[in-house]
Amino acid sequence: MKIQDAMEKEVIKFQTDDRIIDVAGSLRENKISGAPVVNKEGKVVGIISEGDIMRLLEVHSPHIRLILPSPLDLIELPVRMKYEMDEIAEDMNKAASLLIGEIMTKKVITIKPEDDISDAAQLMDTHDVKRLPVVDAEGNMVGIVTRGDIIGAMVRG
Repeated sequence: MKIQDAMEKEVIKFQTDDRIIDVAGSLRENKISGAPVVNKEGKVVGIISEGDIMRLLEVHSPHIRLILPSPLDLIELPVRMKYEMDEIAEDMNKAASLLIGEIMTKKVITIKPEDDISDAAQLMDTHDVKRLPVVDAEGNMVGIVTRGDIIGAMVRG
């Protein structure tokens, strides 16, 4: 089976100057975990994923001895938690103002519509990716193929 028989032709895509907050909302609204990023000419220049966005948020966790906390830990805990909540809010505000061109994955693995679906499965496995933009001979995006599309094509036969 060929990629063109399994790919999704209606692709949600973004541009490098889209704000992360808007992209995150669109990913969530459309129930997808990532999407291609294209330039004004429609050429694929990156991939943005939930993982890229999640990496922006630093992990903040209170350091407390859970076994027999000292009285000082119990007194300081609310203050530390407030401070760490403020840090998380600051991280989220910073993330919201960034553009996806700053955090997207720039090395994009693509595939052609006439390639075999087994080639897509091999590329996804080798490069540990969940989606492949499908591009024509000129490099214009014509679709996307995901792991779900490959499994669906296998089921259909």
